[in-house]
Amino acid sequence: MPLQATPCARRPVLAALTMTLGLGLLAPAAQAADDWPRQKPITLVIPFPPGGPTDMVGRVLAQQVSEQIGQTIVVDNRPGANANIGNALVAKAPADGYTILYNTSSIALSPSLYKKLNYDVKKDLAPVLLTATVPMALVVHPKMPVKNVAEFVAHAKANPGKLTYGSAGAGNTTHLTAFRMGQGFGLDTRHVPYKGSAPADADLVAGHIDFMTDTINSVAPFIADNKLRLLAVSTGKRLANFPNTPTLAEAGLKGFDVGAWQGVMVPAKTPKPIVDRLNAEFTKALNTPAVLDKLKLQSAVPLGSTPAEYGAYIDAEIKRWAGVIKDTGVSLD
Repeated sequence: MPLQATPCARRPVLAALTMTLGLGLLAPAAQAADDWPRQKPITLVIPFPPGGPTDMVGRVLAQQVSEQIGQTIVVDNRPGANANIGNALVAKAPADGYTILYNTSSIALSPSLYKKLNYDVKKDLAPVLLTATVPMALVVHPKMPVKNVAEFVAHAKANPGKLTYGSAGAGNTTHLTAFRMGQGFGLDTRHVPYKGSAPADADLVAGHIDFMTDTINSVAPFIADNKLRLLAVSTGKRLANFPNTPTLAEAGLKGFDVGAWQGVMVPAKTPKPIVDRLNAEFTKALNTPAVLDKLKLQSAVPLGSTPAEYGAYIDAEIKRWAGVIKDTGVSLD
């Protein structure tokens, strides 16, 4: 009579089989993580045009990380729709660590700004780290008869509905910062959206619009050439490159602290070892003297975070800006 295994005798066999199957399923992901980044070049998607404020910081970091890991990082600029074209591209890319996103604060604005998005910020993308923030600057055309924020506010109130301000697009950080500033000072000004900071800056320099709150690294060359006048910066502290320029908080908007922050994200389900490695490499890059020097020239402030901290930060920023976007009345398809 053949012997039959009892239930107790079968349990170790089943456990061993289950463990073997589980390890078999995990093996491809583990092997992919072990091989990263040796298999092929990495694509860093920057969802804004070349030469813009995001591109300038992103390329500095890409070059440094590329040198650290010994693998080429190809920058792929995919501008459009307030960064959503590039964001969606990465959200739908293979979760293998070879397509990564250099995102901005726009990713926290889009859920409230757009009626429909073809990706979900929380479900389709995974945070890696918060890299840097670029302060915003209140700049005016030199022909405007103002030398400081108090004179600017008085001039705007004496001319209600007449002053115009540009932005890199409706609902962009450059738009919302100026809108919040206007709310705080009780100003009545008109918004003129552009397709990016560059054409808006050009029109401000030409005198076609009156003022902007733009990223400091975008307008710094015009300030240096006296083509634009810097009145204030948006951060809580003064900038080392412009120590004599007050903050908007100092000028009367208590607690005002806004910057165009940036970070790195990857497709959801990217293996945790790859996420952790990316976090470590970008963190190392942010502490490299050569990178710090380049960021300082742009007045960009290096940050850094864990993946979890960056995820929590994005969640908080989505909530922070939802009410402001509602107040603007802007809703995009």
